[in-house]
Amino acid sequence: MTYQDIVNKSRGTWASLGHRVLQAGGQRPVLAAALLLGGGLAMGLGGGFAANASLRHQVADQQVLIESAQADAQREINALAARLGELQAEANRLNALGDRLTRIGQLQDGEFDFNEPVGVGGVGPVEDMPRSELDEGLSELGAQFRASGEQLSVLESLLFNRQLDMNAVPSREPIQSYITSNFGGRADPFRGGRAFHKGIDFKANVGDPVMAVADGVVSFSGVRSGYGNTIEIDHGNGYVTRYAHNSRLTRKVGGLVRAGQEVAKAGSSGRSTGAHVHFEVWQNGNVVNPNKFLSQRSPLRG
Repeated sequence: MTYQDIVNKSRGTWASLGHRVLQAGGQRPVLAAALLLGGGLAMGLGGGFAANASLRHQVADQQVLIESAQADAQREINALAARLGELQAEANRLNALGDRLTRIGQLQDGEFDFNEPVGVGGVGPVEDMPRSELDEGLSELGAQFRASGEQLSVLESLLFNRQLDMNAVPSREPIQSYITSNFGGRADPFRGGRAFHKGIDFKANVGDPVMAVADGVVSFSGVRSGYGNTIEIDHGNGYVTRYAHNSRLTRKVGGLVRAGQEVAKAGSSGRSTGAHVHFEVWQNGNVVNPNKFLSQRSPLRG
């Protein structure tokens, strides 16, 4: 039985009762009025209770629908949040890789600032974006991130190899001092005649640190005739550097050295008139003027 059937039946019952009361009213008018009033109140209250129950039922149904919609929306938000987290992680990786490439490539500060947002603009009306279009855009962005990451990784590898090559080319002084005798022809300090000086001499005190001018491997560490205590470094690219007249050698053959690391202590061993550092550069078996490698960038830098 429906709610409307219940109301109609109640109305019929109360109408019949009202007719009887009116018949009796001729005899007892006060009693009839009281019965009619009480019956009206009872019918009104009954109808109100039924209507309230129906409204509560409708509200409960709507609440269920709202909670279901909220749950669906939250699941979509969680899915988007997870996708956003993946893209943020990929963006952080690309930023870190970009920073490394900036340092390796020796780009000027501010030329590529990966912490600054990129400026964008646009005009025209703005419309709501469908979920399908948003998902497609996120997928395309993720694909672009992956492709860019692969390209930057290849570039990093190339720049790293180039950096290794540059580090293996002589590009600094073996000691922080000044030149006392240059490369080329000069008067021999012992015989007085003309002689060819294969390297350059730096003023030094006994015990001053002598440093490698580039990365390489020690290929000789010992005494050479006329050079005294000598250390030679093979840089693996056709370059070999020689450091002579040392008081003590601090590296052994086969040892790996980096540019700026100590390889010996300055002295006056061998054919020498006083403490100094004799420095030579050999390229593909030929001695070359070391001056072009001092206090300047590696020739590979351009």
